[in-house]
Amino acid sequence: MEPVYGFFHYLSTVIYSLAFRGEIVGQENLPATGAFLIASNHASYIDPPVLGSAVPRQLCFFARKTLWKPGIASWWLDTVGTIPVDRDGGQDISALKRVLRTLKENKGLILFPEGTRSPDGNLQPPKAGVGFIVCRSQVPVVPARIFGSFEAFGRQSGLRLGRPISIVFGTPLSPADYDDPADGKERYQRASERIMAAIARLNLPPPVVV
Repeated sequence: MEPVYGFFHYLSTVIYSLAFRGEIVGQENLPATGAFLIASNHASYIDPPVLGSAVPRQLCFFARKTLWKPGIASWWLDTVGTIPVDRDGGQDISALKRVLRTLKENKGLILFPEGTRSPDGNLQPPKAGVGFIVCRSQVPVVPARIFGSFEAFGRQSGLRLGRPISIVFGTPLSPADYDDPADGKERYQRASERIMAAIARLNLPPPVVV
């Protein structure tokens, strides 16, 4: 990991362990080498750092372009490899170019198919934008599901320390699993739906009775 990213990765890991410690399942499904994408549900502002802390490799994230303002915030976003994206609609070609460049560097990238935080903690219909990115990227996609982040810091509540947040990583999807060019105009939306269905199938294992 690059030094600045490594420092904040360590800091996120410590905060997660102290404040939100839950289960992390399926880390063996994360590729040890090469480019890959992680597609996860999204219910809280703390999803990106919590998810990133569970992955032992350097990742890149998306953030809306409006966060790039003069000062330390822009420096930090650029230094840790955050990709600015235009959320006003349409296919952001500049963001796609950054994604492809990131993957050529054999890094990982986190995507949220729902596009924004869930208003009630439940899974929401996916947007076509993620399908556009994964179909153009043609790399493995690891489905992930976060449990408890809405209860810890949802849209309608303040931060609740001590609420456990758990993460399940599923088996990677190959391009053949999510992409079918025969879908025509619906290709990207269908790809997003297949990935979201894989996320929905993930569940925490039952507790072990001793």
